[in-house]
Amino acid sequence: MAVLMIGGMDSSGGAGLLRDCATAAAFNIAARVAVSAVTAQTDSAVLRADICAADLVQAQIRAAFLQGPVAAVKIGMLGNAVVVRAVAEALRTDLPKGVPVVLDPVIASSSGKALLDAAGLAVLTELLPQVDLVTPNLPELARLGEGLGADDPVAALLQAGAGAVLVKGGHDIGAEAVDRLVMADQVTTFTAPRLPGTRRGTGCTLAAAIACGLALVQPLPEAVKQAKAHVTAYLQAA
Repeated sequence: MAVLMIGGMDSSGGAGLLRDCATAAAFNIAARVAVSAVTAQTDSAVLRADICAADLVQAQIRAAFLQGPVAAVKIGMLGNAVVVRAVAEALRTDLPKGVPVVLDPVIASSSGKALLDAAGLAVLTELLPQVDLVTPNLPELARLGEGLGADDPVAALLQAGAGAVLVKGGHDIGAEAVDRLVMADQVTTFTAPRLPGTRRGTGCTLAAAIACGLALVQPLPEAVKQAKAHVTAYLQAA
């Protein structure tokens, strides 16, 4: 069983595809990758970010499917509009029917460096009809709302074609981190203790863990619940 991870390479190993692959390994699932960008960064700064050619990203996605069955897809950093459109087209063309897709809308690094340009944010809606779950944190949700011109960004994401939205509450305040999974017919709330300190890569880890749960044919709420437990353990180990 394999999960395809599409995203950027983080030279520090703290986030991106290396974090995705480590998460897949924790679930005893093989990872295949399509590299959308190569970055040079530390925990405190992104020194450089080069976006891969769109046709190269498409070729990697196609090769991943040709290699053998893929049970789920997780998408992270895409970088610009050309790559967003290339990934959307590759999934429309090559994604086998029924394979779930999780989109972690990486808009900026933890240090504040933009990782998706304004044009890329504007065309992200072209990818949403291929996506079963979008996992924005609160700042990302606000940016998505601005890009969609919507006062209710969750409703706008669903209307644009996303199957469900997981609103992550890690940037909120309170003793507990509260996430809301909004599906067409239900809303499920997940809580976890808010732990002291921070650790990069939690968004990557959560989305990758959800993709692994979906690959194991778990219902979406159960996959989210298991993924949150995995992230809590990841933070506790920091």
